[in-house]
Amino acid sequence: MPSVEQEQHQRFLRAFATHEPAIRAFIRRLLPSRADADDVMQEAAITLWEKFPECNEEPDFRAWAFGVARYKVLSWLRDKRRDRLVLSEQTVELLATETARDEANLARQRAALERCADKLEPQQRSLLFAAYQPEARILEIAAKSGRTVAGFYQWLHRIRRQLLDCVRRELKQEGSP
Repeated sequence: MPSVEQEQHQRFLRAFATHEPAIRAFIRRLLPSRADADDVMQEAAITLWEKFPECNEEPDFRAWAFGVARYKVLSWLRDKRRDRLVLSEQTVELLATETARDEANLARQRAALERCADKLEPQQRSLLFAAYQPEARILEIAAKSGRTVAGFYQWLHRIRRQLLDCVRRELKQEGSP
């Protein structure tokens, strides 16, 4: 007859084996690399085992495990922020110098792009700007335009190419490189 510890161990292994791929995918979506996700997954697995007696219902294991994984990810992110690298003064000076040197050219390019975008038809301009919003959902924008997602991406490519050609012509007229 198995001991209480053995039964608990078997229950944990069954629940963990069932939900491990989902837990790993959850962690992977929250972290920048697979190696980081593997490290956090190891820490989460240890914590899940240590705290398994607190999880009373096996059907709730997945939700509980996601909560533990979430806190492990947040802890990892907090620790990485503390470890961030600070650039040397010399590097910052170099970046500042290059940025200042390039700013006049970039300003001319931005102005030319604005002029070229103003030449687009209002509906085209609206769709173009919608595609570049931070929370843009291409599926919705494509539907609004009456195109499939693939068709919308093709249209977007053509518009970007048209804008690039226009900017180059504008800059050439100004005598800019």
